[in-house]
Amino acid sequence: MTSEGKPDTEKPVVEPSISEKSDIDLYSFHEQAAGRLVIDPEEARVEFGEAVASRLKLSRDGTKVLWPQPTDSPDDPQNWSDRRKSLLLIIVTLAAIVPDFDSGIGIAAIFALAEQYHTTPNNINNLTSNWSIFLLGWGGLTAVMAIRRLGRLPVLFWSQLLALGFLVGCTFAPDLKTFTAMRCLTAFFGTAPQVTGLYIVTDLYPFHLQARMLNFWTMGFIISPFLSPFAFGFLVARTSWRWAYGIGSMYGLIVVLLIAFFMEETMYDRNVRPIPDRPTTGLRYRIESLVGLTGLKMQKYRISWAESIISPFHVVWRPHILGVLFFEALLFGFGIGINVTNAVFLGSPPPVGFAWSPFAIAGGYGTPIVGVILGELAGRFLNDFIMNTSIRRNKGVFEAESRLWACYVAVPLYITGFVVLGAAFQKHLSPGAIVMGWGLAEIAIMLNTTAVYAYCNDAFPKHQGEVSALINLARTLGGFAVAYFQVPWAEKNGALQTFGVEAAIVAGLFLLIVPPLQLKGRALRKKFSLH
Repeated sequence: MTSEGKPDTEKPVVEPSISEKSDIDLYSFHEQAAGRLVIDPEEARVEFGEAVASRLKLSRDGTKVLWPQPTDSPDDPQNWSDRRKSLLLIIVTLAAIVPDFDSGIGIAAIFALAEQYHTTPNNINNLTSNWSIFLLGWGGLTAVMAIRRLGRLPVLFWSQLLALGFLVGCTFAPDLKTFTAMRCLTAFFGTAPQVTGLYIVTDLYPFHLQARMLNFWTMGFIISPFLSPFAFGFLVARTSWRWAYGIGSMYGLIVVLLIAFFMEETMYDRNVRPIPDRPTTGLRYRIESLVGLTGLKMQKYRISWAESIISPFHVVWRPHILGVLFFEALLFGFGIGINVTNAVFLGSPPPVGFAWSPFAIAGGYGTPIVGVILGELAGRFLNDFIMNTSIRRNKGVFEAESRLWACYVAVPLYITGFVVLGAAFQKHLSPGAIVMGWGLAEIAIMLNTTAVYAYCNDAFPKHQGEVSALINLARTLGGFAVAYFQVPWAEKNGALQTFGVEAAIVAGLFLLIVPPLQLKGRALRKKFSLH
């Protein structure tokens, strides 16, 4: 037996593939199972037979079978130390903050940008914020096509380097057209960590730890669009908006340096027989992996470019992911909408807004930050509780649909948050009402998004990148256009109707999609999953 952080010290297993029942490749069995995993060692003896079960590597406490099964190689990321894994997870989470953090700088600077370029705040939103959000999704889809061929590290490095260059372009843009182009290109290239993270989490951690680590990584990109309005709202109120983009560029530079000096390639071709060795070693391997030369050498072991490009389209139409993508698109999308438009609601004069000062608006963006952190802490325990309870009830077997029980907690919080926030804007209630409504909405988005990522990852264990890219695309397509209609709708019919209808749409989709998926998901996985 081995821990998830230590290589096995017993005699190496060359081909752990024969049981009393059939041939089983333990290194790729978790992908063949597609959402149904035997976690309890006793149940493994029943299902696989004693010969195979005796070879299974278990968690440190001996209570859970590790999926994927670690190999005996020290190059296998599953065998790396906890400290090494944690460092890589922190770096990719800091990188995942970059795209929405950069996009959110425009929220803090919206009134200053309108003044600089002699236009209105709504026009700035429509030209820059909305289209940059739109391109976040398509950038992630493009990135994952390259990751399947070249690896995680070079795509992460080059995407962040290019995003940094375009953000510097935003900082010094002489006119609105240049600023718009630079901001959109920043979003397109910067979004790679928001799809790379799911790959890296599953590369590093066994199944029973993945939801907890996904919760941490997800927190990074959910909290990121609020960090920049919160931090830079105070700055822009005192000095030029260009300083906000300049400091954002400094953060991007820090991320690029962390990737260059400390990030490692986690892609491990465990499905190839025999598993290929690294083409080089030492510093040369480090440099070649960073710039992509190692990925070019390893392409012969991986799927073709044509398969890599078409793979997301093979995944997206599967019924057990299509519905949940649509549900997450609108749930997260309306959340993006309130992030973009709340600055307008808070800063506009009555009767639409509160006429808050730039300092007060910046302080208001502390609310969703606290909400996301609370959601991360709650999700950390909720997802583990759901997983462990499900395994016990299923006699040691985990079924992917149990992940969706977290949605039953998230959706009522979401409805409450949106209704309270709408009432606060329409009735001009106290700031406490805004804080409660906005905070509850963000807790719900955090809980629900982690559940969706975990479910889709479990249901398509061979296609983490495609899953991540499709969820990223869904949430951006669901949210980029909300700012176009949210403020005009509230001006005409009141914010309570606007936010109430949005919450009702999400509740309706939840009832139409999640319970039926839990009932029929296992059959759909058997019929439509990709192995």
